Amino acid sequence: MSDIRELLEARTYEHGEKPFLFSEADSRIWSYSEFNAAVNQTSDLLNSAGIRKGDVVSLLLPNSPEYIIAYFACWKIGALAGPVNSLLKSEEIEWVVGNSESKLLIVNSAFGSVIENVVKPPVLNFDNVGLAAGGYSNEFEPVELAQDDEAIIIYTSGTTGKPKGCLLTHGNLIANARQITEWMSFGPEDRLLSVMPLFHMNAVTVTTMTALYCGGSTVVSPKFSASRFWDIVERYKITSFGSVATMLSMLLSGKSPMVSGQRDDPRSRLQDPRSRSLRFAMCGSAPVPAETLKRFEDTFGVLVIEGYGLSESTCRSTFNPPNQNRRPGSCGLPIGNEMKVVDEDDNEVPNGELGEIVLRGPNIFKGYFKNPEATEKAFANGWFHTGDIGYRDADGFFYIADRKSDMIIRAGENIYPREIDDVLYTHPAVAHAAVIGVPDELYGEVVAAFIVLKDGYTQAETRPAGRASSSVVAASDIIDFCKLHLADYKCPKTVRFISDIPKGPTGKLLKRELVKMFRTEP
Repeated sequence: MSDIRELLEARTYEHGEKPFLFSEADSRIWSYSEFNAAVNQTSDLLNSAGIRKGDVVSLLLPNSPEYIIAYFACWKIGALAGPVNSLLKSEEIEWVVGNSESKLLIVNSAFGSVIENVVKPPVLNFDNVGLAAGGYSNEFEPVELAQDDEAIIIYTSGTTGKPKGCLLTHGNLIANARQITEWMSFGPEDRLLSVMPLFHMNAVTVTTMTALYCGGSTVVSPKFSASRFWDIVERYKITSFGSVATMLSMLLSGKSPMVSGQRDDPRSRLQDPRSRSLRFAMCGSAPVPAETLKRFEDTFGVLVIEGYGLSESTCRSTFNPPNQNRRPGSCGLPIGNEMKVVDEDDNEVPNGELGEIVLRGPNIFKGYFKNPEATEKAFANGWFHTGDIGYRDADGFFYIADRKSDMIIRAGENIYPREIDDVLYTHPAVAHAAVIGVPDELYGEVVAAFIVLKDGYTQAETRPAGRASSSVVAASDIIDFCKLHLADYKCPKTVRFISDIPKGPTGKLLKRELVKMFRTEP
């Protein structure tokens, strides 16, 4: 199948009245036929709003059936779905929507205050698909679609400070769904849980598109909840879910209620009927600490299948085998794209030797939106350069050792220091600033900021009461300032005031020196 409309209509013909989409929040259910009809009505709604093939439709919604229906409605008429990270602040949202040249912003009313003062295209409120699209036609004239037509523009954090619009095609999404389906041996009996945010490719690809491709079902939950997770698994007979290491750590915290309602030894979960349907947890974004992986599997009797990928590879490029042949610490084997490790001159290096990981295949994105320079650089010599440093062992398993860029990954969210630096430099007291990622037991990494104050400003341990215009600056002032301009997950958790930022002879910032300072200084 070459496009998503064709895939959806084929699965609807095959599975008809079988449930496809479950809404965990309010118990709504759509069969394949009902889902296809809702998508058609929403597509007609978009047509009536003037949306045509090639237009971008921004999506600012909570995890919900409406989000999934909006995605597919865009794809049915050849429009690009532009998911907007709902954790962003108003000015960040305005930049993403504006840069994508969006023609329509589909929102949930919960985000009304966030976009109130944002320069934006026309807005369509989409709280309830039945009310919003119920009066529109289930029949409309289809447009011509091809596998190379763009389906999604998703913004990835950029090394230059501003995110880049990553263009994924119909063919990319179908290819990755097929690769995951075949690797995991998913079939019509599988029921996948979407607790990852739908503004990320993980939930779109791993637990939504893959569920459609294999003829299974997907359950969408508003957000991850450790205390409710096992009840959801039992109620919907979940067979697999997408996750990050932070989720596994939270489930290991012992906050989930047991069958008896008592907080007994969590190992009793092995006998808990609520977990028996679950085959495995699919985990990505950052490596799972070996101890966390072992404890999760020992405690719950559920395999953790680690994988690797980026938005630019649609989602997954590798997975460990979904059996006991997994390699803890490895991100696994390629699941359908080509993958190798190269040196600075793009020569492939021997097994065991570190280099940059590069990718090529049907799931690799088309390019960056209106950014030919970045696209050309990323696809040097015909391979996509990930910026990740790793190696391959003699059996073909890949390992991620480091990142070529300074990117920080906090609980699955990618953060580039440059974006935070740019905000810090607008603070009136900051002369110089630099941020790094530092280890965190729960989130994997968090942001730490190093600040050199301007002359005339002094640091304080805490903010003196009643001194709003003071020249005394506390770490909390810097953090609060960042929270005004950046999504909370990007903001520093700690701030260190120092006399100078360490630099090399050419003036290059020595971030490794900052890492040493963080480790050695209180």
